[in-house]
Amino acid sequence: MLMNKSVFNERDSDPNHLQKKILPLNSFFIKTLFFIFLFYPYPLSAVEITPFHTQNQSPLVQIYGLPPMGSAAILAYGKADGKFILDHASNYVNDSNPRENILLDGESTRIILDGRYGIARGIECGVSIPFVILGGGFLDSFIEGYHNTFGFPQGGRDQAPRNRLLYQYRRDGQERLKIDNSSYGLGDIRLNGAWQLHQKMESQPRAVALRASLKLPTGDSDQLHGSGSTDFSLWVTASDDSKLALGHLTLFGAAGVMAMTDGKVLRDQQRNWVGFGGLGVGWSPLRWLAFKVQANGHTPFYKDSELRELNANSIQLTIGGTLAFSDQTTLDIGVTEDVIVKTAPDVVFHLAVRRNF
Repeated sequence: MLMNKSVFNERDSDPNHLQKKILPLNSFFIKTLFFIFLFYPYPLSAVEITPFHTQNQSPLVQIYGLPPMGSAAILAYGKADGKFILDHASNYVNDSNPRENILLDGESTRIILDGRYGIARGIECGVSIPFVILGGGFLDSFIEGYHNTFGFPQGGRDQAPRNRLLYQYRRDGQERLKIDNSSYGLGDIRLNGAWQLHQKMESQPRAVALRASLKLPTGDSDQLHGSGSTDFSLWVTASDDSKLALGHLTLFGAAGVMAMTDGKVLRDQQRNWVGFGGLGVGWSPLRWLAFKVQANGHTPFYKDSELRELNANSIQLTIGGTLAFSDQTTLDIGVTEDVIVKTAPDVVFHLAVRRNF
């Protein structure tokens, strides 16, 4: 345990930890996109730059209704939008203090079918249906080798059994959470709505929207497929697009709050209010390609703990881009890292296919 904690202290005290981890991933991503640039056919329409449809994939956070930023432009009346979203996360953290111990070791895959429809001018509604898979995964060997290659600390991962699933939390000598069996099933369904507050469709498009989401307790909280709570989120999202000599640049952001009823996961430590937000920028140098960087953050979901995994603000950084396959179909590719370590998975691989109708 002392050795694990010393490794974590080394990781936390290194101000260049995040930069060291993401630079090789960025290099791989840029090389991949350069290869695509050479061989990919050009579609007719310019790619639209929208936020990544992702949030914190920690097993103790993804169970709640924390929404993605969402587009600031509401669908036109009679138009529809469908997404297939996949987030695959690798977690490893082993932390303790005199009263508490937490171990989060495993991988999760979260698949979401998301649909929106313009029901009136400036008003849309939608639904998000998640499917959650928890297991030991397959990335431990790859991540250990990746860390060894670039000299990153393992954080105790290399001393733990490979491809193990064990989410465990103890407090004052009592076991308050333990998940050690692989599982899959329906997550908590979200009902979504939005209202266009402002939209400027000229040479420099600008949009502001008010969005709302109601998350229902449809997932099994005993398996961490859901929280057992009903969550309501309200937030504002905005974007501003500017033409450049080469392509166009889009700034986007969001801020809001989420209210939660008492759930079934660490019930007496759960908070009932959480603030969240995000900022991002995207640049499209070509009509079929955009590069994006996005930061998402939120306040803690739990209280009465001195562990950062439960009672600390969290920020995640997603780097990637968008490919347009046609006028109606795009693909988002991203890699997410934990800016504030221990509050989010070590790495998340994000894919989202979007189709307009």
